[in-house]
Amino acid sequence: MVADAIMIHLALLAALLLRFFYVVLFQQYEANPDLGALMGGVVSEFSRTGWPLTLICLSFFYLSGFYTYGRAYQSRYKALVIAQAVSQSYLLFAFASYFFNNGQLTVSRGALVLAWILTLCVLIASRIWTRLWMTLIHPEREAEVRRTLGKGRRVLVIGGAGYIGSALLPKLLEKGYQVRLLDQLVFGEEPISGILNHPRLEVLRGDFRHVEKVVEALQGVDAVIHLGAIVGDPACNIDEELTIDVNLSATRMIAELAKTFGVRRMIFASTCSVYGASNQILDERSVVKPISLYGHTKLASEKLLLGMTCDTFAPTIVRFATIYGLSGRTRFDLVVNVLAAKAKTEGIIPVFGGGQWRPFVHVDDSAQAVSLILDAPLASVEGQVFNVGSDEQNYTIRQIGEIVHQQVISAELLIDETDADLRNYRVSFKKIRNQLGFKPRWTVEQGVQQVLEAISNGDVVDYTAAKYSNVKFLSEAGTRSFSHSNWARELLNEITSEGTG
Repeated sequence: MVADAIMIHLALLAALLLRFFYVVLFQQYEANPDLGALMGGVVSEFSRTGWPLTLICLSFFYLSGFYTYGRAYQSRYKALVIAQAVSQSYLLFAFASYFFNNGQLTVSRGALVLAWILTLCVLIASRIWTRLWMTLIHPEREAEVRRTLGKGRRVLVIGGAGYIGSALLPKLLEKGYQVRLLDQLVFGEEPISGILNHPRLEVLRGDFRHVEKVVEALQGVDAVIHLGAIVGDPACNIDEELTIDVNLSATRMIAELAKTFGVRRMIFASTCSVYGASNQILDERSVVKPISLYGHTKLASEKLLLGMTCDTFAPTIVRFATIYGLSGRTRFDLVVNVLAAKAKTEGIIPVFGGGQWRPFVHVDDSAQAVSLILDAPLASVEGQVFNVGSDEQNYTIRQIGEIVHQQVISAELLIDETDADLRNYRVSFKKIRNQLGFKPRWTVEQGVQQVLEAISNGDVVDYTAAKYSNVKFLSEAGTRSFSHSNWARELLNEITSEGTG
């Protein structure tokens, strides 16, 4: 913020000086201008304008996410945010100056327009320069990071090219981790295109159900983050045996191999869907009663992993709230994203049921939580379950529809109370906040705005495309029958019996 304040001041001063030289050279070339008086006018305008303009700009920059969630934006989108915030700041300053100065601006219109252009240029250029410095002009920094990588800094991320993984990988690389990615890349390389050539990223393309691929991937790593799964109730129901194979059988195989190879730390991605339906506020100690195959496979995997906990193997379970927002592989089969997209493109906000509760968390905050757990001392997270989200973002589906409607007033909010999802749960996130200091940076309102702007900017052309939906992609691509182990089906039956007993 200090650097931005200095750049705003310099842009304004440069604009006033350029106008000064223009007046001297072109407007008063036949007269004998009083240079002292003209320069005094420049100083007077700068003193009256500098700090009010800077304070307005910094306020808008903060509200626009310059210093918080916007830092994670891709370069093109970040430039658009900067342009919008700077333009709004200057418009507000011009209005305030005109209103409070008896119909006169405190600075000439030409200088103000020029200052606006210069501010845009220097702020965008400073962000580009920082990126270039870190990646091109200062390559020895990367070499030094590689030289200083020690034990505990080599991470295998399974399924890391998906929704959460494409947001997580850049964070791990930024922190200096040596990252190996094992993923089938069924959606191609686009979700991770921005980091594909990173010197500390190794990509292994393969199916994590295949033992030989997992063995290859585990060589020399210190931690495993397992994000790979068929995610979501509709997608899991397309081929139940495939879901069991991917979500449960593969998890056991990966854990057993990790334990054999001496990889002590493992983080497993689960879901708050394991809570099923309840009118109580639930935490990690609450009874879990999933009501979907997806929830059952995740709960069975949790039970399996926690049962393997010992001195040489320390799994950590993260139960994500319902995720929203944009990442390298954005999904539009999730409630916040799809309602925002429908409101923007179709003018409707269809809500089914509406009274059922859900916790929500932005995909970037989800990735941050995983990174935080990876950084934490093993003793504080081993054998632990953490809900990932925030108490403030427990909403009913109807409330989500209303939040979207507040930002797209022209859209029609349609509520069908006869067709409700049976899942209903409010979740407490005090444990991860108190033990690890996790606090989400995003709100649902900001996530909705992010989706709306992505559609407006053309970053998302057709939100209904199969690549944005797990169930549509699996339906169109088709699934093959794979062999599955009887133990997996038996474990699921045991979990189901416990939930209904």
